[in-house]
Amino acid sequence: MEKLNPEIKNQIENELLGTVGRRYRQEAFWVPFLALICIGGTVAWIIQLRKGLGVTAMRDYVSWGLYISLLFFFVGVSLIGALVSCVLRMSGAKWRYPLIRIAEAVTLSAIFFAGFMPVLDMGRPERLYFLITHGRIQSPILWDVVAIATYFIGSVIYFYLPLIPDLAIMRDKLTDAPKWRKKMWRWLAMGWEDNLLQRRLLKKAMLILSIVILPVAISVHTISAWLIAFTLRPGWNSTIMGPYFVFGALMAGTAIMILIIAKLRHGYRLEHYLTPKHFNNLAKILLALTAFYLYLNINKYGVPAFKMAKEEKGVLEDLFYGKNAFLFWFTQVVGLVIPIIILSFKKIRQSIKWVVAASVMVLLGALINRYLIVVPNMLHPFVPIQHAQHGYATYNPTLIEWTITASSLAGFVLLIILLFKPFPVITMWEVIEEVEKRGEKEIGVENIVNFQNIPGHAS
Repeated sequence: MEKLNPEIKNQIENELLGTVGRRYRQEAFWVPFLALICIGGTVAWIIQLRKGLGVTAMRDYVSWGLYISLLFFFVGVSLIGALVSCVLRMSGAKWRYPLIRIAEAVTLSAIFFAGFMPVLDMGRPERLYFLITHGRIQSPILWDVVAIATYFIGSVIYFYLPLIPDLAIMRDKLTDAPKWRKKMWRWLAMGWEDNLLQRRLLKKAMLILSIVILPVAISVHTISAWLIAFTLRPGWNSTIMGPYFVFGALMAGTAIMILIIAKLRHGYRLEHYLTPKHFNNLAKILLALTAFYLYLNINKYGVPAFKMAKEEKGVLEDLFYGKNAFLFWFTQVVGLVIPIIILSFKKIRQSIKWVVAASVMVLLGALINRYLIVVPNMLHPFVPIQHAQHGYATYNPTLIEWTITASSLAGFVLLIILLFKPFPVITMWEVIEEVEKRGEKEIGVENIVNFQNIPGHAS
């Protein structure tokens, strides 16, 4: 293995260590703004706890609303860690290295808030205890709780393991950091000395964990799909729900990954490490996932519409030209068709702005789609609604629900920002190791090493 010039290695380390504790561009606005939204959501939740779920629009017929829609969304976004860290690792994609820590941070934040959404929907948090102690093993709800908890624990471990060598670098180089940070880095580094045995054991552990965590990640969203697919309710009674949720999750996760690396690239001036190659490759993945998801949508809605069975008619009419028609066609056209057209052109994929624009459309469509999966189908049960009061047969989210929903989304972004305060945005040791092995071009970084100045290096 060719070794990097020590000066260049130090340059890479110093540049990436420069993100630790540093304010990125516009942070002075965004962090207080997001924190303010979270405070508003906390106040709204306290009101909900004091007055009960009566302050929401959820009633007998629509017992699930924005909270469960957001549960499905967060669980979906969390799959990006499995895609980047596990699937791309096993496929041998070397350009993944600058993205791994970012993807795992997104996963951690998403799965944390995914676990919080059922607590909001229960109304009384103590009921979670009874779900565990008195849960029925036959219930997909219990399966979902266990799967989310398992995935969260696995994601924490998978986030931590590749961090150990970087923690040792911070321990040794950032001697001017506050005492509490130095103490934390020293404790978390666990005596890392960066020898061959430690590296070999670490890589073996990461490989085993990536193989284990992938089926867990897929099972989380599959079980979430089974929560609704195991019913006879029109729109939910379908065997396509498992793959429909999984591929929708991968699509949404890829879209949000593009948006976050675009913001980090600009905010932390990481243009040399998060390059157009990463955006182009992620755009190709997003294109394939979006096209396949459109195919699944055609099957999910087109086949029942062709048959137009009596029990399916109400919900399909609601989506096609009823109350939710605008949202439905927005998700299909703006959230799927237009991004597919944009990302199909190579020149457009090479433009970061266009890739970001397509990702915004996909993500917005995915978020609305989760709402359309839940609410319209609850308003059209297998046994038709009869003689019900108007408020019980409709669903218009209240200010409390909107505030808590907005605060959950804001908290998701804020937690990602906070995760990168004490740790580097990009994994240093893996980037350096792969540049030594394969060079800049293979892993997608640009202009961080002048190979001509390294004796014996084959560029």
